[in-house]
Amino acid sequence: MGFIFKKIYLISKWGDPIFAFAIVASSLFMYFNQNEKNIIQCQACTEQDVAVDKSDINEDSILSRMHELCSEKQIEIVKALETFESKKFSCDLWKKDGIVGKSCVLQNGDVFEKAGVNISRVQKMLPFSAIEKLRKNHQCLKDVENIANFSICGLSLILHPQNPMAPSVHMNYRYIEVDNMNGSPKIWWFGGGSDLSPAYLFDEDAIHFHHTYKTVCDHYDKEYYPKFKKWCDEYFFIKHRKECRGIGGIFFDDLDDKGSEEIFSFVKDCLNAFLPSYIPIILRRKLFQQIRRGRYVEFNLMYDRGTVFGLNVPESRVES
Repeated sequence: MGFIFKKIYLISKWGDPIFAFAIVASSLFMYFNQNEKNIIQCQACTEQDVAVDKSDINEDSILSRMHELCSEKQIEIVKALETFESKKFSCDLWKKDGIVGKSCVLQNGDVFEKAGVNISRVQKMLPFSAIEKLRKNHQCLKDVENIANFSICGLSLILHPQNPMAPSVHMNYRYIEVDNMNGSPKIWWFGGGSDLSPAYLFDEDAIHFHHTYKTVCDHYDKEYYPKFKKWCDEYFFIKHRKECRGIGGIFFDDLDDKGSEEIFSFVKDCLNAFLPSYIPIILRRKLFQQIRRGRYVEFNLMYDRGTVFGLNVPESRVES
């Protein structure tokens, strides 16, 4: 249960209370619902299972394509993580009052203690008082009426490995748009990022993680990485302890300084970079763990008096 409230805290701190509710609602449902018929296994899911009703939106719109991208990435990431596990993620498809989503969670796995890979899409009429909380730059919202059509879709992920030497990771990317009833131009922006939180710091892991996202950022704008890295360091800073939550990564919000197609492409590449940024770290830490366990076996078989004696006793019970 604490894991769920941690997700609420992390997501809501991003300044997206509606998105926080959408992402976490399914986790609460799965926590309290003990009826297995409501839980489907992820390997049985298809793109059609997570498709939304597009009768009211343009299939070529950024909103529609962002939802499809998040759905595809969710399936891809879950499948990649399941290669490390002997069991599958539990997935819940849900829809309620203008919010549709799919949550995939795993607990007490072989490699991951807890993992959540969630997507949601919100399409509701909201009051301006709620919409203005989602943005620091209120100037772009000056023409928004008291009630406006609000849409948001995105993917949120948190992974906590069993191995204390392997870092936890957080990722979230989202697209938001506000469509005024008075016909004024649509307002939109992107937000998101990815950050690493190790318990034990390994320089090669930090370098690899940051270099992966720097490569993506530099492809679009040389100023992106230093700007978004600094933003991430400042955002994930625990002020009362005067310490960082982790080793950072990238973080951005209210991103609309370029064309929507270009920023969508940037966000897509950031999502594509997640597995290359994180999986090699998990493999590296697993390899180190296996090496140390191998040394343990080596010593026991070659030098440990009790083990060597027991193996040399005729008809000894080697299974013990």
